Amino acid sequence: MKPGKWTAEEKLEIVLEGLKEKKPIAEICREHQISQTLYYRWRDKFLKGGKRALVNGALDENAHKAEIERLQKIIGKQAIQIEILKKTEELFGKR
Repeated sequence: MKPGKWTAEEKLEIVLEGLKEKKPIAEICREHQISQTLYYRWRDKFLKGGKRALVNGALDENAHKAEIERLQKIIGKQAIQIEILKKTEELFGKR
């Protein structure tokens, strides 16, 4: 197709074409004018990224829960500060 720069979408399309195993990798590489080495490099990055996404899924969920708790504490502190300011304003009058 085109030698040179490939978009992520184009790389993904080529890698998925190879993973489907309907054509030999050599034929796919010839059609797209890339080396088999480049194809396998893209494939390995794709598979590594997919594995990382699956592993990080559980970590991300825990991170989200921790972030929610942190933000809830901040909101709680701010709510208390607002109430204190309101009471102070009532005691000393509005300026």
